Amino acid sequence: IKPAVGGKDILRANYCPVPFMMSTKGYGLFFHTPFATEWNMGWDSSDYYSFKAFGGDLDYYFMYGPDFYTMVDRYTELTGKSPMLPRFAMGLHVGTYSGGTWKNEEMTSDKYPPALCKRLREEGVPFDLLWLDSTWRLFNTTYGNGGCCFEWRNTFKDPKAMFDSCYAQNVKMVGLHIRSILDNGPEYHLLDKAREQGNVLYPGAKIEGVVNFFDPKAVDWWWENGVMKVASIGAKFVKTDVGGTMDLKGLHNIFPLAYAEAPYRKFQEYNNVRGVTHTREGYAGIQRYPYIWAGDWGSEWQWFEPVIRAGLNIGMSGVGNWTHCMGGFEQYSPYDTELYTRWVQFGMFSPIAMVFGMDHPRYHEPWTYGPEALANFIKYDSLRYTLIPYIYSNAYQLYKTARPMMTPLVMDYPQDENTYQLARQYMFGPWMMVCPVTTKGALSQHVYFPGGEWFDYETGERYEGRQYKSFLTPLDVLPVYIKAGAIIPMQPVMQWVDQHPVEMITLDVYPSGISSYEMYEDDGISMDYQKGIGSLTRFTSRLADDSWTFTADKPVGKYKPAKHTYLVKAYLQNAPQSVIENGKSLPVLSSVTDAERNTGWFYDTEHKRLYVKTAGDNRQKIEIVVQ
Repeated sequence: IKPAVGGKDILRANYCPVPFMMSTKGYGLFFHTPFATEWNMGWDSSDYYSFKAFGGDLDYYFMYGPDFYTMVDRYTELTGKSPMLPRFAMGLHVGTYSGGTWKNEEMTSDKYPPALCKRLREEGVPFDLLWLDSTWRLFNTTYGNGGCCFEWRNTFKDPKAMFDSCYAQNVKMVGLHIRSILDNGPEYHLLDKAREQGNVLYPGAKIEGVVNFFDPKAVDWWWENGVMKVASIGAKFVKTDVGGTMDLKGLHNIFPLAYAEAPYRKFQEYNNVRGVTHTREGYAGIQRYPYIWAGDWGSEWQWFEPVIRAGLNIGMSGVGNWTHCMGGFEQYSPYDTELYTRWVQFGMFSPIAMVFGMDHPRYHEPWTYGPEALANFIKYDSLRYTLIPYIYSNAYQLYKTARPMMTPLVMDYPQDENTYQLARQYMFGPWMMVCPVTTKGALSQHVYFPGGEWFDYETGERYEGRQYKSFLTPLDVLPVYIKAGAIIPMQPVMQWVDQHPVEMITLDVYPSGISSYEMYEDDGISMDYQKGIGSLTRFTSRLADDSWTFTADKPVGKYKPAKHTYLVKAYLQNAPQSVIENGKSLPVLSSVTDAERNTGWFYDTEHKRLYVKTAGDNRQKIEIVVQ
């Protein structure tokens, strides 16, 4: 497997080449080298493969699985686990050129970002983070738009008021796009000052202004003289661009790690919350400074499916926090609302959800594609926000075991050769199989179901595994299928993460045999999780011939979660005769709405779905017996 992400060529991996491969034979290899590598994976012969580096030692690690998850876990024991992002980072990230992308810089304004936030809130588009891409900066005479002087374009009259206005609209973090190359501005003259300092710029770099991020003293100077100019008035993270400027052979691949680490650690300390760095380039170990972005993929159908494949590869490379531009980044062809709609559906079922584009004047803002596209955006954005407990629980597993949120089917079904080439289907967490439609004008598409039983997420229809089936593909529906046995914790829709206390957790259950799932909770923002201050709540489903039992254990751990009841929604073929909670019969209710509000149960005969609103809460163990 050749891991890759970005640059429209997933084989060349020019943004994040990770020298790590895994085999369905049950082993993995990590080539431990900072030098450029070349892998011949059966190109010359199907009987063998080879790898080499253009410098350094032949130093590699052999990892036995035999399963993929064990191999990725062991690989990240060497290169580092992904730290947990703030819980609000599981929400939507929005990027903006502030009204003027390349060659339209004079149209930027410090009024644009707050107005964008206001429009998003008015339209009911849930989001949590915002960043201003490159045109906030003053471009200079030395390196033009390629350098970073940390000075504002003159169209930004009051940047602090801009930040304050965004935060007043419940944006959790606002960040800025920067570059690794210093430049002079009319006020700070950072490049000249770095030259005078003598130890800030990297000696021998192809471009003189490159900061020496390998030197802690240089990082301190860069932070204090550059980044603090914007952090002190409201910037809470940065998007690090141009991480491939180091042309020295032994440093080119690892420079992006040092570059991403510097603002990650500095902002984490300054903000006193978990760090966030949005970066483009990476190498083995970049997962320690999340998250990585797929780069400048074109807004064309031909690039849609390769982006999915790139995300699967990067996840198998230990980089679980990964994202891309919904709709692509650069608009080469006429605006394609269908492509945007389909890409948004995939984007909301990506590890990090991000909307951003450089096409002027749309910038991929959802209302610019029409009311149907906006409705689709809100539908799947809102669905993502209801899935935050599920997504956040998997983020904890990523931190503990390196299990990616987005995985190819081969990771769960390595003995099924039908899964080996599937790049258009993937698992989103352990229970949800997502099948984006990647063909323009598709009226139908086929889906492969691995072994076991599956449910259509929209209709609840059941399908047996080990078969292909063809389905109609209406534009407003993303094909999602649920693995039998699933237990998916959900919360109410919110406009931003933690907008309201979660008084009721909904558990979407698909009973089959015996299955379980652990929901993770903590304060969502501090570093206490690294001290083990969190809690796990185990849910267990047991389906027998004549009864179904569902158990919600008390939370276990050093963190005490907020108090909440449960609404259990379960697909059951037959209507119950009775529903008992902790030995007491629950009353029969009249409707789904009634069950969402009052203790008791209701069975939807048409959709074969049982709704149970518990009397108890998570301060006690709850056992529901359905007969």
